[in-house]
Amino acid sequence: MKVTENKSNGLTKEFKAVISAADFEKEVNAKIERIAKNTKIAGFRAGKAPVAMLKQKYRASVLGEVLDQMLKNAAEEIIKENNLRPAVMPDIKLTAFADGKDIEFDVVVETLPEIKVGDFSKITLDKLTSEVPAEEVEKAIKYVAQTRKETVEISENRPTKKGDVVVIDFVGSVDGVEFNGGKGSDYPLELGSNSFIPGFEDQLIGKNKGDKVDVNVTFPENYHAKDLAGKAAVFAVEIKQIKEPVEVEINDEFAKSLGEESLDSLRAKVVERIKGDYENASKMKLKRALLDVLDKEYSFEVPAKLVEAEYDGIVKQYEQAKKYNQLDEYEKAKDENDLLAEYKEIAARRVKLGLLLSEVGLNAKLNITPEDINNAIVNEAKKYPGQEKAVFDYYLKNKEAVEALKAPVFEEKIVDYVLGQVKLNEKVVSVEELYSFDEDKKQEKKPAKKTSKK
Repeated sequence: MKVTENKSNGLTKEFKAVISAADFEKEVNAKIERIAKNTKIAGFRAGKAPVAMLKQKYRASVLGEVLDQMLKNAAEEIIKENNLRPAVMPDIKLTAFADGKDIEFDVVVETLPEIKVGDFSKITLDKLTSEVPAEEVEKAIKYVAQTRKETVEISENRPTKKGDVVVIDFVGSVDGVEFNGGKGSDYPLELGSNSFIPGFEDQLIGKNKGDKVDVNVTFPENYHAKDLAGKAAVFAVEIKQIKEPVEVEINDEFAKSLGEESLDSLRAKVVERIKGDYENASKMKLKRALLDVLDKEYSFEVPAKLVEAEYDGIVKQYEQAKKYNQLDEYEKAKDENDLLAEYKEIAARRVKLGLLLSEVGLNAKLNITPEDINNAIVNEAKKYPGQEKAVFDYYLKNKEAVEALKAPVFEEKIVDYVLGQVKLNEKVVSVEELYSFDEDKKQEKKPAKKTSKK
């Protein structure tokens, strides 16, 4: 192979190259010979057929395969000889290919930018913290008590009211035809919980035990079962029991039922959990503040194709949300062209920050360890109290899920590394300010680009 021209335009490197007809023919013949060794041709022993016959039989079928491989090898050679760091797979365009003629082609390589990582100790950030309000602790304990409350059947003969739990049988139908999933027996339904279709529970308030009620509702337009979405339905409901909740007394005995020694120890445990939540919120804001600073302080060209791929991913999510009527109020109010322009900027920012963080990780020789992955799985399991074993089993049996953890885990490790070098000023703020993320809502709308380990 011979490179005849080498041009650069920013991150894009363009090469014109030639593979001689003789070199191509040599590879074609070598391929035919390899095939012939293991192929029997009538009238000849394996490997003994005349070369002319072999070429006539196999040449046409191997031309494309040999050409593809030689072009791929040529592109790899160009990348290696020019010490390039491709951002994506190179583009190879065949410009001249004729029997007995030299092969001419172009190779276009979009490269990663050269990034000079600076001194992070010059960066100063505020780390926000909040005190845990006593009322927040009591609110959390009351919530737990609510989840553990029991219900008892009422002894008096009175109509149902909001907050009651009615035990019902029901059968749903559309245009007089019963539909799948619309039938239930001895179902406990808390009136006012809004767990059923809008309007369903309201029509059971003011009723008595033994009443049979036809509940008329309309399924929401975005209902998950598309065959029912937007349709009017009738549920034949029978009220079999009326129950009312019994308040749980919050005392030492209640604390002991949760595995604590006393109510005071339960309060202390709740304080620690809330502090952990505050710490997570603080870290989220700290990370955002760091990324904002890095975005302002570092300026370099980003590969257009990486930006386009990130943008396409954002738009795909937007189109899905639009299709299923799941756009947030910001997106609904924004002109679509303006919104897409914003998403293009977000895509460029994410690619830029992703490349910068990757470079930091590379320079610092950071690596993902099995312990990092295990910690990530443990943290994921904590999000599902009572289902920890199911989460562990999921990752144990799903290697793809484990692989999907690696990019975000590596990014967090890099961010922690940088935060370990910046100057932090601890600043006590209100809980409202700690959890206020509105100032950067656009950046949070779509999942952040993952930082790949190089």
